[in-house]
Amino acid sequence: MTEKPRAADPGASGPAPGGSAPADDGPRVVIRDDHQLGRTEDPPAAADAGADVPAEGLVEEAEVVVDEIEAEATTLDDPAPTGPPVVDAPAQPVDGSATGSPLGAELEAVRTELDERTRDLQRVSAEYANYRKRVDRDRGVVQEQATGSVLAALLPILDDLDRAREHGDLVGPFGTVAEQLTTALGKFGLTPFGEQGDPFDPTRHEAVAHQTSPDVEEPTCVQVMRRGYLLGERLLRPAMVAVADPE
Repeated sequence: MTEKPRAADPGASGPAPGGSAPADDGPRVVIRDDHQLGRTEDPPAAADAGADVPAEGLVEEAEVVVDEIEAEATTLDDPAPTGPPVVDAPAQPVDGSATGSPLGAELEAVRTELDERTRDLQRVSAEYANYRKRVDRDRGVVQEQATGSVLAALLPILDDLDRAREHGDLVGPFGTVAEQLTTALGKFGLTPFGEQGDPFDPTRHEAVAHQTSPDVEEPTCVQVMRRGYLLGERLLRPAMVAVADPE
């Protein structure tokens, strides 16, 4: 590239072109390809050399900036977890029985003793459950026996009330008291049975008289001398009856 001749400075003093150039220490203007590039303090040769050197430093700085931007973008895409910190689980104890160490033998002894204690506890629990069932059953039997004893002592009174009823004497207040007594005893499970015409049942009837009759087809109670009573499902007293068999 050829440097164009520099125009004369109108304000400069000195000889005309062709003479000796005066000393000029001020800034100069360098013009290349008809464009004014700038003012420089160095000679034109130095400016040309600096303009032709590649900007390697700028390229490296640009690459560093690009790397930083990519790192920030990666951080924004994968945010750090906000949950509680993860704590590693404690290491599981090693079973010493596999290695035959004293610790393994002691552990095996503890396990054996634990199994024995567990079996003992199960056996005691089963025995206690059976004991409770037996106690409840015995308590019910004792209660029923005590109730039966009291009611059995009152049966003669009920027999007298039945005879008075047959003769028509249970009238007025006396009849009301008799009915209340019968109702109260019924609440304890006392149930009377034995009526004329009932089929004879040897497990519930006590036959004190026996006869034949053409009016019956099977052994039948033709007369009830004393009524029987049941306490729940238990026979408290059989009925005393006279039985007639078919001819």
